[in-house]
Amino acid sequence: MNEWPQGRSGEPGGNRYGSGSGSAEPEGARAMPHVRRDAGPGHPRNEPPLPPSLSPRGRASVPPQQSQGQHDYDGYNTGQVYGGGGGRGRGGDGYGDGPGARPRPRWGRRIKWTLITVVVVVLVASVGTYFWADGKLRREVDLSKVIDRPATGDGTNYLIVGTDSREGMTDEMKQKLHTGGPTDGGRTDSMLILHDGSNGPTLISLPRDSNVEIPSYVGSTSGKKFPATGRHTKLNATYAEDGPSLLVRTIEYNTHLHIDHYVEIGFAGFANIVDALGGVEMDIPQAFKDKDSGADFKAGTQTLTGAQALAFVRTRHAFASQDLQRTKNQQKFLAAVAKQAATPGTLLNPFTFYPTLGAGLDTLKVDKDMSLWDLGQMFFAMKGVTGGDGKSMNMPISGSVGGNLVWDQAKLKQLVQQLNNDEPVTVTGN
Repeated sequence: MNEWPQGRSGEPGGNRYGSGSGSAEPEGARAMPHVRRDAGPGHPRNEPPLPPSLSPRGRASVPPQQSQGQHDYDGYNTGQVYGGGGGRGRGGDGYGDGPGARPRPRWGRRIKWTLITVVVVVLVASVGTYFWADGKLRREVDLSKVIDRPATGDGTNYLIVGTDSREGMTDEMKQKLHTGGPTDGGRTDSMLILHDGSNGPTLISLPRDSNVEIPSYVGSTSGKKFPATGRHTKLNATYAEDGPSLLVRTIEYNTHLHIDHYVEIGFAGFANIVDALGGVEMDIPQAFKDKDSGADFKAGTQTLTGAQALAFVRTRHAFASQDLQRTKNQQKFLAAVAKQAATPGTLLNPFTFYPTLGAGLDTLKVDKDMSLWDLGQMFFAMKGVTGGDGKSMNMPISGSVGGNLVWDQAKLKQLVQQLNNDEPVTVTGN
């Protein structure tokens, strides 16, 4: 039964709807029946009057502007069928402002917090590494006990000492490294002065057999002052007599060059650093052997282990110039170690960086005023020796006396003047 009002369209009988295929109204113009949403049992209906467009007495068709996805919120549905899309907005990417759409990702905020996290992690790791390394640094040398010191000059002078200390070595390690048994008091196998200034670094080797005069000094342990007696001896013997403080006092007295910092490393520490680096590549121009140091090298480029490296820097009997050639090999090797240790592959790789740093700090002895910053400056100055900005040389020698090497006093005076004034070094050594 049709209960809608009749006569609105001017047709006989007024039967506008439900006329089937014979209806004069096109199928597309028909509106779907309006379905009213009930509030449910127990909820009274409180519905506003229908708008004219939806009233039985109003127009039977829905205005065009309301036929495109209109959904009123007064309890009625216009009956329109909404297009699919699974809640996806413009472009179908699943993001947007439509119903069911996921929120767009905020990439700017994600990138910002990622960067902040990285910075915090790097800072925490850096601070932790600093305190870890600073706690391992052995500040055992007191340069304040050195008396009658020369005036300081421009730049920084480091005294780098390699000793034959067997500290921390087992009998097996001593045999492997060909170090022999312990020596009374210990001796120095290498002594170098590294000057770091505005004209680039300069590395000067002091031959262990250098003839030097022992000055007056204060005993590092007894505190007793020993007067000068005019006694001459080999430079490395001063270390055996009263340790680092007398060695520094003797070098300063015989060169008139102020030593700012002292750094010492023993046999075990030297070999452990090389092994932590995974070996050090060296170009050996000529093959040589030495039964005392255990050296047995072929000519050419090769990677040295810790034991091989120690044999390389200790060998002297295989060379005609003996100690002078050994000091040149020591300079070459130390520069190679610094160069390899400063590569990104070492500094940015924690599995290489921390073992290398730990191996050095475990046996390294420095003066009480040495900071990690000073140690880092020394390290990069050493690297610069072979980087084109620096120079390496032996102390100028004028001859020998009693088997000891005598320094060339004229060249030595000029060299010290250039270092103190931080001038380019033009003096040549042996």
